[in-house]
Amino acid sequence: MQDLSHAIDNMLAAERLPPAYRESIEQIFVPLTDYIVSRHQALGRMCIVGLCGPQGSGKSTGALAIRLLLERQGLRVAVLSLDDLYLTRKERHHLAETVHPLFATRGPPGTHDIALGVRTLDRLQAAGDIALPSFDKATDERRPSTEWPVFTGPADVVVFEGWCIGALPQLPAALAMPINELERTCDAAGTWRRHVNMALAGYVELFSRIDIQVLLQPPAFEVVARWRCEQEAKLRICVRPSDVGQRTMSDEQVTHFVQHYERVTRHIMVEMPARADALIALGAHRELKAFTLRK
Repeated sequence: MQDLSHAIDNMLAAERLPPAYRESIEQIFVPLTDYIVSRHQALGRMCIVGLCGPQGSGKSTGALAIRLLLERQGLRVAVLSLDDLYLTRKERHHLAETVHPLFATRGPPGTHDIALGVRTLDRLQAAGDIALPSFDKATDERRPSTEWPVFTGPADVVVFEGWCIGALPQLPAALAMPINELERTCDAAGTWRRHVNMALAGYVELFSRIDIQVLLQPPAFEVVARWRCEQEAKLRICVRPSDVGQRTMSDEQVTHFVQHYERVTRHIMVEMPARADALIALGAHRELKAFTLRK
């Protein structure tokens, strides 16, 4: 236990997390990882945990905590982010030219390489080294495959995290009216949002592999932009002052960026809680409000 406490201390320091995050680890991630271990044992094969949550909700940090705790139990754990499956800039620009200009912006369904994700999950079941896809948000481009991190399989557990992991498409009628300024001014005819919804239906091949669905649920969508701004402020600390304007976004740019995700995020907040295997309800400052495990 003392070794685990020391490992948690190291994680808090490395991720610049407040001491209070230890409570989240103890109250959320310890019981969650116990649940994952039991499901892994029952399955008798690699277990895929889908970790869904809006921008800035703590998915990446949560994935690190889950990996830390599972590795302490002797399991081999790979972390895969949906963000690392983005199409290349050239591919997204092709979509922008042939479908709708909004597809130049990464993030919404339709801007990910689903086949790459499926191949990666398949290969993680096998023994040997596998290079995990990696995307550089600062340059808005997929890194060369020679720079991808290498995981030695087979994996016992894969933590697959992303803002729309496990999401379902909306009914066509729900797409009729724009829900924010971005849709009103840039997608008045609804072409972009209909294509996003259609693309999301094609993610079933990837999401159907999830064994445990976990949802980080914000108290309201309105906090997401603030969370994402805080995330961007943290990123500014890590880049050279001369690169801040080129490699990070201002608060105004973040607010505009988040509108690309708003429709699907709101839909997730309504429909996913009832079917999630684990529901983590967060407060306005990401504090734990409730934690529920499906038995």
